[in-house]
Amino acid sequence: MSLAGATRSLAARFAGLLPQRSDLAAARRAPRNDLLAGLTVAVVALPLALAFGVTSGMGAQAGLVTAVVAGAVAAVFGGSNLQVSGPTGAMTVVLVPVIARFGATGVLMVGVLAGLILIGLALARLGRYVRYLPTPVLEGFTAGIAVVIALQQLPAALGVAGAHGDKVWAVAADAVVRFARDPHPASIAVAVGVAALMLLGARWRPGLPFSLLGVAAATVLAEAAPVSLARIGALPAGVPAPSLSFLDVHAVRTLLPAALAVAALAALESLLSATVADAMSVNERHDPDRELFGQGLANLAAPVFGGIPATAAIARTAVNVRAGARSKLASLTHAVALAVIVLAAGPLVGRIPLAALAGVLLATTVRMVEAGSLLALARSTRGDALVLVLTFTVTVALDLVTAVAVGIAVAIVLALRAVARTARIEQVPLEAGDHSAEEHALLAEHIVAYRLDGPLFFAAAHRFLLQLSEIADVRVVILRMSRVTTVDATGAHVLGDAINRLHRRGITVLLSGIAPGHEEILHTLGVADQLRRDGRVFSDTPTAIAYARTHVLHHPAGGPPRAVPPPTPHTRSV
Repeated sequence: MSLAGATRSLAARFAGLLPQRSDLAAARRAPRNDLLAGLTVAVVALPLALAFGVTSGMGAQAGLVTAVVAGAVAAVFGGSNLQVSGPTGAMTVVLVPVIARFGATGVLMVGVLAGLILIGLALARLGRYVRYLPTPVLEGFTAGIAVVIALQQLPAALGVAGAHGDKVWAVAADAVVRFARDPHPASIAVAVGVAALMLLGARWRPGLPFSLLGVAAATVLAEAAPVSLARIGALPAGVPAPSLSFLDVHAVRTLLPAALAVAALAALESLLSATVADAMSVNERHDPDRELFGQGLANLAAPVFGGIPATAAIARTAVNVRAGARSKLASLTHAVALAVIVLAAGPLVGRIPLAALAGVLLATTVRMVEAGSLLALARSTRGDALVLVLTFTVTVALDLVTAVAVGIAVAIVLALRAVARTARIEQVPLEAGDHSAEEHALLAEHIVAYRLDGPLFFAAAHRFLLQLSEIADVRVVILRMSRVTTVDATGAHVLGDAINRLHRRGITVLLSGIAPGHEEILHTLGVADQLRRDGRVFSDTPTAIAYARTHVLHHPAGGPPRAVPPPTPHTRSV
């Protein structure tokens, strides 16, 4: 392709990643639903943004800036109508060591580099490959995330402060132990009450924002009741950090691994979250490349305003879907509402009990998990059940990226095992012809034909070699290759090794029906070159059988060889 053609192709690809008219049309379908959903998500996202900002080491303001700026940019440029973006807990694992070494500017640089990487992935159209993720991995991931979100809410739901641990489950366990020593039933009552109101209200009147009503009622009751409940409180200040120049090339090289990790996490979490959102809705399909592009722009914009790396948040996305969102207007409303709430109603927001927000998320986790789908997958096959359980367990015990990597790896191994089992080598009878009884006796004793079915690749090659090695008491072996679907380098080498072993035992090998694509691979790797030179590779099986019959008749066992006439050509193929 010429330079001009490549430029036009890149320009067209870039134009396809920009907002489309269909986005505006979708926003006009149900604006009331979107506005209510956006307000609901804003109430849930506010304490999460504060907490993630503090956890990252950048301060609460950084979390809020990220939720507002990244949330708005990703909403406009992203590829999902239902996705809500902002700071997430998974990012803090990568950011904490960065800020410890390079300070706040290092975190901002990581965000910018990650944004550029994500835009590059979008232009390369790599987002579509997430569609090949196995269903058990997605279901296990979703169920695991639901449990993680629920565990994250336990300290607030129990009214426990100061719980600690290396993992989410460890923090939850410490919170339970602390609660057992000094119970606070009021917090549990508020959390359970809000969750029950949401779950029961959704069945009674699905269109009403029961999450907002529950949070508002809990705040009013907390103000009137004499019992003290933990609240959001005043916004904590950020922590100053050492300065780091964005033009420091050495720093860029040092921070590049962290940026790659952030980009991988943002891409994976965003695309998985969008896939889950599609599954939770009706007739919604996200554009994975546009989603990567939107997340890239969000991570470029957030650092300019002092934010941290962002990604789609499945907890907020799930709240958005369940609250009735229909378009990007909901996530954009969430970002605008957060900005307005912080600027105009900061003191009022500070009065919201944390237990009420924990109840909102607990109800969300219950509605995220489709028990029927999980049970169906668990009963389908042992392999699917194993991938499902493994992905779920690693998500809860370790982290999202590790869980998806482990789930995909196990699914690939099981898939290769299943495909390898479809490869067969089967002895087939020779076709009848007008031959004497002596010829038939020779054929029965000295010629055997095997048909290879399925893929001849590394996962099936070893079994193929073992079966061919067991051939005995024959003088000619015909390998019928017309039904071989795939040949890779390992399979070709194993085929060559089997031919050589048979030759060393004095057995003549003939090949028939090799597909042109497979012929090219075998020729490139030098497999069966001697057979080609000897004229023992045939386009069809009948010709190979004719040659084998003539070969046996003219090479009697123990006697001198006689000249072999060329085989009579057959027009009928296998």
